Amino acid sequence: MQRERIAESSLRVISKEKNSITVEMINYDNTLLRTLIEEILKDDQVDEARYYIKHPVIDNPQIYVRVKSGKPQSAIKRAVRRLSKLYEDLGTQFQKEIQRYESDHIIKAVE
Repeated sequence: MQRERIAESSLRVISKEKNSITVEMINYDNTLLRTLIEEILKDDQVDEARYYIKHPVIDNPQIYVRVKSGKPQSAIKRAVRRLSKLYEDLGTQFQKEIQRYESDHIIKAVE
């Protein structure tokens, strides 16, 4: 089975004002963007956060963030750090569970 080549992801700031930012998300899918927006909205400094796609086939999604205070890019960075920590913890827990499972099954096979 041949693995599908994954396009490199990047982003581009479309517009930035004092309290808002719009960022084009190149080669990111809806699953990740929905999770990112939900995390951004947990921030008390955020007034509005959403993502949208003008045309699903020819356009890249964009995220828009407006803050009550602080910098909008800082709100995005904070959300990315929280998600990164969440997935890092998930990876650690998964690895521990795999090790526990394998250890239990090796012991039972020997007995």
